[in-house]
Amino acid sequence: MNGTPPTPSSKRIRIGAGAGYSGDRIEPAVELAQQGALDYLVFECLAERTIAIAQQARRQDPQSGYDPLLEARMTAVLPSALRNGVRIISNMGAANPLAAARKTAEIARALGLGDVKIAAVTGDDVLDVVLQGDAHFEETGERVASYGNRIVSANAYLGAAGIVEALAAGAQIVLTGRVADPSLFAAPLIHEFGWRMDDWETLGQATVVGHLLECAGQITGGYFADPGYKDVPNLATLGFPIGEVAPDGSVVITKVPTAGGRVTQATCKEQLLYEIHDPQRYLQPDVVADFSQVGVAEEGPDRIKITGGRGTPRPDTLKVSVGYVDGFIGEGQISYGGPGAVARARLALDIVRKRLALTGVPTSELRCDLIGVNSLHGDTAGARHAEPCEVRIRVAGRTASADQALRIGNEVETLYTNGPAGGGGVTKSVREVLAVQSVLLPREHVKPTFTFVEI
Repeated sequence: MNGTPPTPSSKRIRIGAGAGYSGDRIEPAVELAQQGALDYLVFECLAERTIAIAQQARRQDPQSGYDPLLEARMTAVLPSALRNGVRIISNMGAANPLAAARKTAEIARALGLGDVKIAAVTGDDVLDVVLQGDAHFEETGERVASYGNRIVSANAYLGAAGIVEALAAGAQIVLTGRVADPSLFAAPLIHEFGWRMDDWETLGQATVVGHLLECAGQITGGYFADPGYKDVPNLATLGFPIGEVAPDGSVVITKVPTAGGRVTQATCKEQLLYEIHDPQRYLQPDVVADFSQVGVAEEGPDRIKITGGRGTPRPDTLKVSVGYVDGFIGEGQISYGGPGAVARARLALDIVRKRLALTGVPTSELRCDLIGVNSLHGDTAGARHAEPCEVRIRVAGRTASADQALRIGNEVETLYTNGPAGGGGVTKSVREVLAVQSVLLPREHVKPTFTFVEI
């Protein structure tokens, strides 16, 4: 489907971040949807392993595989967003963008919202291409094919092009699978401002915009606050950010004035550096972005202007996240309190280690932690000035089967009557491990497209 390209906008485009991960709060997105001056609301909801988990769900039910909060989010935001002319873009389609689009159409119909143009962008699922080729994992050098039926998914990171085409065709809601996080935000800017897909400098700045907004509440003070050092007001009502983007790609990061949190040079700088390996070569499907000359300046309270992003031509390959089953993790926890709690906890760990060896539970990895003492820093934590009055032990091991994993938690549970005094609050669990490695695929093997779903 092809639409007529819009006349490039000369006004600022206001983009709100509706989510920074799959389970994020919904209220801040509703708050943004109610803003009459907002142009787009973008929900970024996919982590590395999220889509592999979604692929497993789709195998069990062909109509599932999209974000579990899609229905709740769309029910909450659609009335306000459509009433105010706010277009929605999201990767909540996960492993099944078409099903996500159909569900969204069903919600719009139930809400009596009339004719809504909903598009699904597909093409990121490249499992067949990866399995039929001679792909090797970048991390280990192993052949993907050698993993056999352990492979669950292979999804390429698409760029902005499919979303741009859907918007040009009139889509009011665009749901995707795996798309690079910044591309979700770059796409509406490319569409609105008529930027060329080979305007590397401008796309580099667009990637800055997307990277700043993609984690939602992190740039308004979430994952930033440190009481007494970096205080943030009203985190319980933290608002999500708005980017006011000019035709040259410069952006002012702000928020709803009544929302909790704050936008400062410090929150923006921390988010700019978040998860960046090389600031001069941030590899994206649309561009190789260069953040090294970015400028951050305060325009006013909760208004920070960002300029100076640059870019060079995009890579010839696309990153593909390959999800595969990597065994099971069994876990057990129990608490000890009062005088001698740490000594009793250490004895409990020693018992479990020996029991797992005596009963022949094979583990490829085993962790035995004292939560609150050494679970984060191990033996490097240094001497403690005072012994804690309570401690919780955690034993977790990776095994080849679920039955073997179950035995780890069971051994922790037996500490109730077969271990040191005063243990309580046992929990135990078994979960399948979905691991992720990467391959690089020539971009000509990836064919993004979009489809409209009828209301």
